[in-house]
Amino acid sequence: MKTSEEIKQIAVSTISEEAKAIAELKTFVDDSFVKCVELILKSTGRVIVTGIGKSAIIGNKIVATLNSTGTPAIFMHAADAIHGDLGIIQKDDIIICISKSGDTPEIKVLVPMLKAFGSILIALVGNIKSFLAKNADYVINSSVAKEACPNNLAPTSSTTAQLVMGDALAICLLECKGFSISDFAKFHPGGAIGKKLYLRVGDIFSNNDAPVVKPTDNIKTVILEISSKRLGATAVCEGESLLGVITDGDLRRMLQKNNLIENLTAADILSKNPKTIEKETLAIDALNIMRQNNITQLLVTENEKYLGIVHLHDILKEGII
Repeated sequence: MKTSEEIKQIAVSTISEEAKAIAELKTFVDDSFVKCVELILKSTGRVIVTGIGKSAIIGNKIVATLNSTGTPAIFMHAADAIHGDLGIIQKDDIIICISKSGDTPEIKVLVPMLKAFGSILIALVGNIKSFLAKNADYVINSSVAKEACPNNLAPTSSTTAQLVMGDALAICLLECKGFSISDFAKFHPGGAIGKKLYLRVGDIFSNNDAPVVKPTDNIKTVILEISSKRLGATAVCEGESLLGVITDGDLRRMLQKNNLIENLTAADILSKNPKTIEKETLAIDALNIMRQNNITQLLVTENEKYLGIVHLHDILKEGII
């Protein structure tokens, strides 16, 4: 049994070995890599990614990254391809075949079939002298000096290198296309990431009643309005004009300063120039404003007209943090 220090050292050594392998990939970003990016950008088809074994797992992840960043992609398992899945390939598709050795039996069977379709074949390969590399139209080199495995057998550094080159390809395509935050939001509508990119203040504040008092209302009315609406504050309005805000903190400070409150009105204790936010503002921006100003609510407006209050808890409830 290894000691705790020995286990830590093995982990550090693995990370260091893979980091070294990734750093060396920079020398493989050549004209062939650039041509692959340009061809995919010009293509009217999809990117078909194929591979077998651990390379197939990496291929699935690359497909997911391409799809999520605006490049349509499909995974086709190399073994299944020769048993009917070649029907996935359409006329203008570009094929990326992933392999460490480039010489596995399945790859040697598959490559001639892929070439017969007339599609552009890109080899993402760890051996540039292999059967796959020699028969591909373009090569993306993902060679590594050795695996992180002490026996230099288990795919570790090599699969990491494949993944990184796939990410490099996806990000080049993303930037060349001018893929924006709004584009990203279209492909990620679910979960916290999506909500940060598309959820707006107007989508959540309307679930709350809009607390409001007149400047002439007495303190009892103010307290009842704040407590009944449960947002910790109320707007003070004269008609459609927003005059200020009264928070539960303002009420506490009023009680500390005044022994007699019967004759006080909302106008006497309101805070002028309250923090406001337009309803079309992203919820994540509202959260950032609250954090920067150490407050828990913002008055929501549209064309300077008061509409209601968005509370910190409303945003956190949506999973945005």
